[in-house]
Order: sequence, then structure tokens, then C-alpha cells
Amino acid sequence: MIKKTLLIFAVICFSTQLSAQDNLKLWYDKPASDWNSALPLGNGRLGAMVFGTPAVEHLQLNEETIWAGSPNSNAHKLEDGVLEKVRRLIFEGKYEEAQDMATAKIMSPKNHGMPYQTMGDLFISFPNHNKYADYYRDLDISNAIASVSYKVNGVTYKREMFTSFTDQAIIVRLTADKPKSITCNVFLTTPQEKVERAIDGDQLVLTGLTPAHEKQSGKVQLETRVKPKVKGGTYTTSDDIISIENADEAILYIVIATNFVNYKDISGDKTQKCKQYISQSFANDYEKAKKEHTAFFRQYMDRMSLDLGKTEASNKPTDVRIKEFSETFDPQLAALYFQFGRYLLISCSQPDTQPANLQGIWNDRFLPSWDSKYTCNINLEMNYWPAEVTNLTEMHEPMLQLVREVAETGEHTAKLMYNTRGWVLHHNTDIWRITGPVDRAASGMWPTGGAWVSQHLWYRYLQTGNKEYLKSIYPVIRGAAMFFNDFLIEEPEHGWLVVSPSSSPENTHSGSNNKATISAGTTMDNQLVFDLFSNVITASEVLGIDKDFCDTLRTKRDKLPPMQVGQHNQLQEWMYDWDLPDDKHRHVSHLYGLYPSNQISPIRTPELFEAAKNSLIYRGDPSTGWSMGWKVCLWARLLDGDHAYKLLTNQLDLVTNEKKKGGTYSNMFDAHPPFQIDGNFGCAAGIAEMFMQSHDGFIYLLPALPSVWKSGSIKGLVARGGFVIDMDWKDGKVTDLAIQSREGGNCRLRIGVPLKGNDIRKAKGENPNPLFAVPEIKTPLISSKATLKVQDLNLDKNTLLYDLKTEKGKTYNFKISK
Repeated sequence: MIKKTLLIFAVICFSTQLSAQDNLKLWYDKPASDWNSALPLGNGRLGAMVFGTPAVEHLQLNEETIWAGSPNSNAHKLEDGVLEKVRRLIFEGKYEEAQDMATAKIMSPKNHGMPYQTMGDLFISFPNHNKYADYYRDLDISNAIASVSYKVNGVTYKREMFTSFTDQAIIVRLTADKPKSITCNVFLTTPQEKVERAIDGDQLVLTGLTPAHEKQSGKVQLETRVKPKVKGGTYTTSDDIISIENADEAILYIVIATNFVNYKDISGDKTQKCKQYISQSFANDYEKAKKEHTAFFRQYMDRMSLDLGKTEASNKPTDVRIKEFSETFDPQLAALYFQFGRYLLISCSQPDTQPANLQGIWNDRFLPSWDSKYTCNINLEMNYWPAEVTNLTEMHEPMLQLVREVAETGEHTAKLMYNTRGWVLHHNTDIWRITGPVDRAASGMWPTGGAWVSQHLWYRYLQTGNKEYLKSIYPVIRGAAMFFNDFLIEEPEHGWLVVSPSSSPENTHSGSNNKATISAGTTMDNQLVFDLFSNVITASEVLGIDKDFCDTLRTKRDKLPPMQVGQHNQLQEWMYDWDLPDDKHRHVSHLYGLYPSNQISPIRTPELFEAAKNSLIYRGDPSTGWSMGWKVCLWARLLDGDHAYKLLTNQLDLVTNEKKKGGTYSNMFDAHPPFQIDGNFGCAAGIAEMFMQSHDGFIYLLPALPSVWKSGSIKGLVARGGFVIDMDWKDGKVTDLAIQSREGGNCRLRIGVPLKGNDIRKAKGENPNPLFAVPEIKTPLISSKATLKVQDLNLDKNTLLYDLKTEKGKTYNFKISK
């Protein structure tokens, strides 16, 4: 029976959810031995890695806009006829020759993108703290606070640290249980250039300049300030050191700023920003500042809870739990890992900040691997897979803003390099929003980045159905589609329209004896362009505009190469049947159509569904960290929760050296290796997919529940259409269900238990909810493009479809019994 939510019920639910969140801690019984065991703090703009060493505390510091170089474009005009020559070589099967020519003549010759860089390090040295006992450190991801405690000579010392969301400072509090016990020295270091140090009153001041890179002059000016607040004892600031003696308590306020305004403007005043931050944070009472910081953080974190039960394993230090995960049953570690992914996204991607890069905001290197840029052939997108479904839509904003900005810079690149309309993005960009192809053609000759990042603008619309938002993004997705409208070329064998030159990202193919990646009409490109054209067509229909252009897109969409099943019963990765069953490449690009897209379905495209499964089986489970994160999502979409759990187990495997392939460091960071944050985000999204999926025309509850998680509860998952799902389950069956309707309208449920109530009806006929519209898939395995009807669905006999009529803002509760 349905009951409308009462206020008292909402309060009870909220209290229950908070209690489930209150013990989310990563904890350890020893200091960090290296950066990969330090603990991350962040407020979107600032990042700090906390080592927790008693004798010398080490905070490695980041600020999101500290990048080498300066505003620039890496687009360049091609020699006449080069693009046509490369295409002709591809169609003639001369792939190596085509790739060599693309590297020499198409790739950007000088600027391959700028690296994201560390600010440097803060050290706090404590004399005679080398010998200690009762050591403990943790990261409380319920409150975004790190702490350290230990004993020296019978005195218990404590450190508490957070990166304040509200005061824009890194705040460190030092205390002891005996008066006048705090004695330490504080100093800063940086690898940056043109460093100057100064004392401003009682503040340490460090300024510097980021370097030139690949002949692109460095012009980002940075400044860091440290100011102490000391109770009892004394302190001095001189010789670039803050010296504190015999204090009862010491609080350090660390602020960082640059002259960066936006990707084309670096006229900001770093000193004015720093002084404002230090003044604001210093004036605030510590307990009040901590309370405000925690409240800000928890408004996002507390939207979701996950309870999978606890075992004795949860009493062990986190690094031990990761090491033993494959051999013990530790469901709480899986829940902690899921919530850690959400914690990281909140901490490195706030509205009005830069999007999460390859390492979020945490990077200790001057020249990090792959420059820690935005890699757009999987990694950038994977960072944001959990944003909408795990109830962190605001954290999606920085990426959506990046898409708007590369649409601006990409318009210049499209015109200059390819003489097309619209805008283009290749496989990499940076803080300066470059859009030209970088590196060698083997990895960089991939012009389809704009199609993929545009999907994220569409995901936001699918969550809300907000027409004003759709109207605002329509010019961006239209521009991406316009580029492919002009860039697609007819291939001679089948007459299909293809993206050329391109690649199936970073994977060589047997058409070149595995010596080249370059090709035409790869499956991933076809899927991406299909989605982009379909999104623009649907948007134009919803808005009632642009009919002529969208009629053109329909015609061209019909001429895209279909997805094909190859000789090994696999989904072909390329236009030709080149797949090798022993190919274990980390990229599984052709499976984009399964996840994150919805073109492959057990209901609508069962043959392609089985072919995708075969491809994934051939590719194998072990891989780099981010790749295993993607495979968790893919196996969940394949409705195989136990295999998805196996991949999660492979991912939660302790990595202690850089030689091991894939896994998790002791601080729960994803190990590619080295650290890449996309694996954390990919796994968080994959875990969400195990509990709820809403891509196939309905909300499917517990579609891929692992058999080991027989009972549990999850609250706060967000489905397409703006439906927020809370549910409990026992023995693999839903027992309690609450659905909050943010936008109103029809909610179509697929569930394995009977539902009753005045607002529930058995689903019949066409799906009336446009946000759950099933896409038309053009493939030789589909005989009809007619609108799918419920009675045509190839549903498991143990599941049922229901339509729930909802009103905006109301919550519907179900108590389900056998």
C-alpha cells in the first residue's frame, strides 16, 4: 500500500542515513611511508596529502590552477591535401604509411599540452618525536577531516587537519594533553621557478612562477601564505621559518592562490586573493570553522548511504583490509570504497572550480605522468560517471563548463585544421583548453572527443528534463554534431559514412599486423556519433527548433556503419573483422555502446548483448586500475553481479610497487599504476550500477546484485527522470522501497516483487516518459525501427514492469512482503 511521506518519516530517514555515514574512516597504525599511502584532503580548489609522520609532519600541497605554460592554442593549418592523402592511404589499407603521415603532417608539431604541477610542501618538525607509541591516523570521509595521534614521553599529541570549503584555507590544529607541549618549526618548499620568500608580519610568504614547457612560456604566478595562531607559549617568524615553543595549542592557516582567472585570462591578483583568504580564515573561531566546513561537505556526502553489513575484518587497519579483501568477506570495505569515490569527487570538483584532472587535484610531481591532463578518450569522462547517479550533480558542473569552453576553442581548431563548421576536440586537453591533436598519431589521431564530452551535457538533461537547461546547451551539442556533419566521409566498400582518420583509442589492429592504430569507421566512433546525432535530434524535437538540420542528421545517421558481430562471435572493434581473441588491451572502446551508452541491451539487441559479453570475456579481467573500473560497470550492465564483484575484488588488491598491474594503493587511491583517479570514480559508478540501472526504458532495481551481498540497504541513488531511490533488500529481494519524485511524471519500475497501490498500474503500451525513451538502433541485427512497446520486451519471467504516477516533490513508500 502506498503512503505519502510525512515530515516525521523524512526526519527518521535522515537520522538513520546520518548514523550510517558517521563511521566512514580510513585508518592506519603507522605513518605514510610514501605519497601513495598519504591521505587526501581537498575543497575543490585546494588539495593536501597528509603523511602523519610524528617527527616531521608533511603536507604536500596543490592548487588547481598551477599549470605550466599560459593561454595558447595548439591548432595549426594543414598542408593542402594532407587530410585527403591520409584518408586515401587508409582506404587503400596502407595503415602504417597513413599513420606516419598523420604524425608528421597533422599532429600539433610543438605544443602537446601543459602539465599540472605541485605547489610544493609544508613541513612541521617536532624535536625529539622520533620515538613514539600508540600511533593512529585516519581520514574521516564522513566529515572530510584527517587526524593523527601518538604518545611521546607520556604526552598524547594530536593533529587535526581539513581543507576548508567555507574559508578556502588548509587548517592544521596541533594539541597535546599536557600544557606547553607544542614545540615545532614550520617551513615551505617548492620546485617552481623564480621563487621568492618573504615575511609579512607573522606570515610566511612564498611566491613563484610556473615554467615554460615545450617552448610555451610559463606565466602562472603562484603565492602561498602560512599564518600561525598560538595559545600559550611563544612563536617567531624569521628566516623563512615559523618557530613555536612551549604552546598549549597551535593552529596553522595555509592559503594558496594564482593569477589565473580563466583559460584565456591570467590577469588575477594572487596576493590580494591570498590576503583575503588568510584574513577570512584567521578571523574565524576554529570550532566554528570546522563546523561550517563539515556542514558544507555533508550537504553532499549525506545524500547517500550504503550498508552491506559488517564483519570482524572491519576492525583492522585499512591497508590490511585491502590486502586481505580477496580472501576475506569484508562488505563494509566495498561500501567504504564506494563512499570514498564520492568523497573524492566532492573534494576535487566543486562548482566554479576546474574539473577533476587525471589525478583529481592531488599531484606531487613537477612533471606528472601524462602531464595529469584531461584525457578525453575515456579518463575525463570516467571521472564524472558517478556524478549524477550518486547524487552529486553539482560536482558535475566543472566538467560541463569545460565542455562549453572547448566548444569555443574547438571551433577555431575545426576551421583552421579541417575547414569544417562546428567544433572539434581530440584525445587531450588542459587548463588552456587546447583542442588540436597531441602526441603521435598512434594515440592522438582521434577527433571524436567532442562527441563523447557532449554526452555529459545530455546526461544532465536526462536527469531533470529541464527545457531551459536543454535550450542553453543546445548550441554546444549542435556545434559538435555540425563538425561531424562536415567531417564524415563515405568509405568506398560499403558506402557508409565514417570518421577518418581515427582509431579505436590506443589499440593496434591486425589490418596493419598490429603495427598501427589508425583506421576509419571504428565501432566506438560510430557509436559516439550515433549518440550525438540522436541527442541533437531529440533536443530539437523537444525544443521545436532546427528541423532542417536535424533532418540532415537523420539521413547521415542512417548511413553510419552498424555494429557488427565478428567471426569469434564478438562485437567488432573495427569496421573490419580484425579482432583477435588473445587481445588483452586495456581499452575496451567498442563497448562504449554497452556502458556508458545504452545502445546495447539484453532486451532490444540480444545478439549484440551476447557479442559484447564475448568481447569482454576475450579481453580478460586483469588490467590497469581504470580499465578494471570500466569493466565493473560493463559486467554490471551485462547483469552479472558476481563477475562485477570479481572485478571489484581485482581492483581492491593492495599495490605496494609500481610494477604490479592495476589495483589499489593503501590510501585507497586507484593504481594504474601510477595513481589515476578515474579508477576510483569508475568503480563507484559500477557499484551504483549493481543496485540500480535506468538506461533501458525503466528503473531496474537490483539488476546485478552480487550473491555475497544478500541483504543490505542503499539510499539516495538518482535515476533518469529525477527519481531518487531508497531501498532495503533481504535474500536478494527488495523489502522496502521509497521513491522521491523530483520532477513528477511517470516512473517505470522493473522489480522482481509485486507492488500494489492506487498510483501503481501494470505497464502497457509505449513508455510515456520521454526521459526513458528507448533509442532507435540501426543495426542489421534489428529488423524494425518501430517504437518499442512494453509487450515486446524480452523480460525475465521473474521481473515485472510497473508505472507509478508521481507528483513533483512527493515521496512514495512501499513495504513489500512475500
